[in-house]
Amino acid sequence: MPVASRALALSPLSAAIDLLMPPRCAACKAPVARANRFCPDCFAALPALAAPTCARCGVPLPPQAGGATECLACFRDPPPFDRAAAPFAYEGPARLAVLRLKNGREELARLMAPFMLRTLELAPGALLVPVPLHRLRLFVRGYNQAERLAEELARLACARHLPDALLRVRATPSSRGLSRAQRVANVAGAFRVNPRHAAAIRGRPVVLVDDVLTTGATASACAGALKRAGASAVHVLTWARVAPVFDATYHARPDRVGPDGEG
Repeated sequence: MPVASRALALSPLSAAIDLLMPPRCAACKAPVARANRFCPDCFAALPALAAPTCARCGVPLPPQAGGATECLACFRDPPPFDRAAAPFAYEGPARLAVLRLKNGREELARLMAPFMLRTLELAPGALLVPVPLHRLRLFVRGYNQAERLAEELARLACARHLPDALLRVRATPSSRGLSRAQRVANVAGAFRVNPRHAAAIRGRPVVLVDDVLTTGATASACAGALKRAGASAVHVLTWARVAPVFDATYHARPDRVGPDGEG
């Protein structure tokens, strides 16, 4: 059936579904005119990351940074990924949208992906690779939200998506409430490249996709595995980024890590 005819055939069904289950805002659940949208108030309140941001990890730089282009953490201990980008801070409507995405609203990936794509120009030939879930967590949730985002990004950018390029070979406890050092230890050795895709990754740029970047521990573990497999570059693309609170000496307070994000 042609696309136009299929759309017309589906429209009565869509109208009936909307009547029985009216579309709700992706964040606050207020009624909206169309599914997978933000209401005007939540759209206006989306917390764009304040410039300038670290050229490496994407964290907003504090006034104490002066003209620095990288945060102190990246300057002293550069992560294995080349750059991280996200359109929003992990708060307000952006945080609520992530929680909805993780808890049954997988279709929200279609809403989130265009915002993400505007923050990072994909290199020619880039491969889109999601951060994997362990098979037990995948069984419980039913889907991997990072894979849904990567799938939509690949569709929009006409890029290649490798959903199983990375394997999570070890289940890790929840990282909620852990410090950065604890998160690094938590994911050490948890990821490896799928041997079936090693040849495709070698010499190619990779965009690692996840919903939230917190401390960068998970992204670093994944990027390290991809670099060891020969990826020419690894860029991290997420919907939101946890913005730490810096003290007067321009150090991120270790108690300010996101409670919900994994990385």
